Amino acid sequence: MYQSTSADHLPRVCLLRIATLLFFPIASLPVMAGEVSLGVAANFTDTTRELAKQFEAKTGHTVSASFGSTGKLYAQIRNGAPFDVFMAADARRPSLIEKARAGAPNTRFTYARGKLVLWSPTPDAFGDAESYLAQQTFARLAMANPKTAPYGLAAQQVLEHLGHWQALQAKLVRGDSIAQTFQFVVSRNAQAGFVALSQVTSWDDKEGSLWNVPQDYYQPIDQQAILLNRGTSNEAALAWMDFLKSNTAIATIRGYGYDPAYDTAD
Repeated sequence: MYQSTSADHLPRVCLLRIATLLFFPIASLPVMAGEVSLGVAANFTDTTRELAKQFEAKTGHTVSASFGSTGKLYAQIRNGAPFDVFMAADARRPSLIEKARAGAPNTRFTYARGKLVLWSPTPDAFGDAESYLAQQTFARLAMANPKTAPYGLAAQQVLEHLGHWQALQAKLVRGDSIAQTFQFVVSRNAQAGFVALSQVTSWDDKEGSLWNVPQDYYQPIDQQAILLNRGTSNEAALAWMDFLKSNTAIATIRGYGYDPAYDTAD
């Protein structure tokens, strides 16, 4: 038998739910939290971890990130890696993703401009960096693989600009990514290396020798992000792309040693 029930006899929890819906329409209720999966260039590791904390606190979504060289991440994406967003250390690979229709059109943008430095954890390892490179008093000089890592390509361009590329071949040690390159220098397997300024900025030990390479010695390192096809229906992925353009993210990116390339209000 069907029975009607008055509000006076409804369970207390039901009354609370009804009241909530009356005062807060469904459209204004918070969206269920989701997760965004990122493929991120290795140089942006520390920055991404900080941005992820801010993003999760602000939106309730969670972030899962995989870090590696831009070239290897690109290959993984072309082979079906389950990323929602690709954050490269160059503009070329995201452009190729877009042309191959593996990414959403009109979502590609430059989220940061990287800076290359020559660095050694040893104080006074070099004074005049250009003379240091010319004299070759070091046993090993680290750089990332130019074929897979944009910062490695930038390092090659610097050495070519200075006329030392061929002469230094026997002393170069190449990391698969800029993260591995940094470890070569930290571990003293190389006396110095071309790394990202952001890595040195994040390093706990502030001592060492640093040369900010003039940016006209290498092509601009425009780091671009693109929303991949898998992320187009993911609210967390869409929110992440918006967050990267926020003033909060811009301030963090600048603080980690990059030139932010996007400027907008939260």
